[in-house]
Amino acid sequence: MKETINKYVSKLKTFWSGRSKKQKRIYMGSILLLAVLIAAVSFFATRTTLVPLYSNLSPSEAGTIKQSLDAKGVKSEVADGGTTIKVPSDVVDNLKVQLAAEGLPKSGQIDYSFFSKNASLGTTDNEFNVIKLDAMQTELANLMKGIDGVQDAKVMINLPDKGIFVNDKGEQASASIVLTVKPGYQFSNEQIKGLYQLVSKSVPNLPTNNIVIMNQFFEYYDLNNQQNSTGTGSTFANQSEIKKQIERDIQRQVQTMLGTLMGQDKVVVSVSADIDFTQEKREENLVEPVDKKNMKGIAISAQNIKETFTGNGSQAGGTPQSQTATDPLGSNYLAGSSGNGDYQKTDDKVNYEVNRIRRQIVESPYKIRDLGIQVMVEPPKPNDPKSLPQSRVNDISNILGTIVRTTIDKSSTGKPLTNQDLKNRIVVSVQPFNGKMNTAPQAQTSIPWWVYLIGGVLLAAVILLLILFLRARKKRNEEKDMAVESTEPVFIPDVNQEQETESTLRQKQLEKMAKEHPEDFAKLLRSWIAED
Repeated sequence: MKETINKYVSKLKTFWSGRSKKQKRIYMGSILLLAVLIAAVSFFATRTTLVPLYSNLSPSEAGTIKQSLDAKGVKSEVADGGTTIKVPSDVVDNLKVQLAAEGLPKSGQIDYSFFSKNASLGTTDNEFNVIKLDAMQTELANLMKGIDGVQDAKVMINLPDKGIFVNDKGEQASASIVLTVKPGYQFSNEQIKGLYQLVSKSVPNLPTNNIVIMNQFFEYYDLNNQQNSTGTGSTFANQSEIKKQIERDIQRQVQTMLGTLMGQDKVVVSVSADIDFTQEKREENLVEPVDKKNMKGIAISAQNIKETFTGNGSQAGGTPQSQTATDPLGSNYLAGSSGNGDYQKTDDKVNYEVNRIRRQIVESPYKIRDLGIQVMVEPPKPNDPKSLPQSRVNDISNILGTIVRTTIDKSSTGKPLTNQDLKNRIVVSVQPFNGKMNTAPQAQTSIPWWVYLIGGVLLAAVILLLILFLRARKKRNEEKDMAVESTEPVFIPDVNQEQETESTLRQKQLEKMAKEHPEDFAKLLRSWIAED
């Protein structure tokens, strides 16, 4: 076995010593890349990928689940400040089923299942009422957790005591609710109304006026309906909400447009609006001519009367009509005389019809009387304000001017807005942003793409080196075969073909030994002499 190993070692040494420096570097690089590739594949193949088992847990729930997993010998990790537990991805489904069978996670709260599991005859009325109230609060919180956008809910219900007499009027209940809302989620008016109705219908004798709902940031969700809209405070709240909504819509429009132009983290937009909440109702009764150019109506009837008289000694007579300062007797009055006279009378009557218009006008409120837009832009190089050209700032001002011009109500200003008016309503500030929040990178739960890229490159390099090695080996073998063929000795038969005997063969061996190994030959002679 040792001789075999030595044989292969000697062949390897002979092979290595016969290689050039370039070939030795190629072989060493190939071996090193192969070792790195094997190590990387082994690392990622044996790496355990942890995925969330449960999220948004309370500290008590996380501790209970962690203790159960440790008892089972399952590798786990607590993340997100103790609210998330991560386990290997290949056992997450089985663990969910096993923990659910054990009743985990346990919230530590009382629900309606408590009555079926712990009902007893020794429970007093007060204890029963407390347990019932706790169960009602827990069930209502669980209902609200199932609504989109709600991560957690805390409910506090106040139930009044019932009167001892039948004719006693019971007091109304009240409820206070704190919702943990997902970041950036906005409830619509229909969702807020649904939350109020859900609470009101779940608790007996609980009107919506006695319900208060707020989020974790102390922002109240007011119910906008006729029942809660009476009073100065509610009117102000409604108007303030409408004003915020209008400003928010314009701000989002401008932020989206400028963010696409400059980058979402390069633009900050603020909008302030003046809203006219006046609602006007009026009635107009107008009379207008049909032909406004000639100020005439439509002739619906006409009357033409002509009278003439010729005789002697006619007296002044006739009906005065159309008396004026120059004609006090009228155009149809003829003066008489003592001699012959003539009498003429003309009467024209035309009845015209005009347009009679009756209008009942109700002007809606929520007119934007004034609008101001403030924009802060960070230049491409934050410390170099000149990196943002003035032409780009002018483009932003023109865009904002168009928005202001088309948004403000024309009847509120009374005249078209000039360029100076637009400049007074628009502010564009170019400066670096020093208050940016650095978000911590999230831990990756899967193998990143660059690992596959590096692995592919290493594999391609190994394949390329193997191809080069095989080509070099083939070329080297061909050169060796050619050298052997070119140096093959020519066999010339010996003329004196002497027949080899045992004595001549020993003589030749002794001569060869005396030439190559004289010391061994001397030892051999001494031994022969000693024997003689």
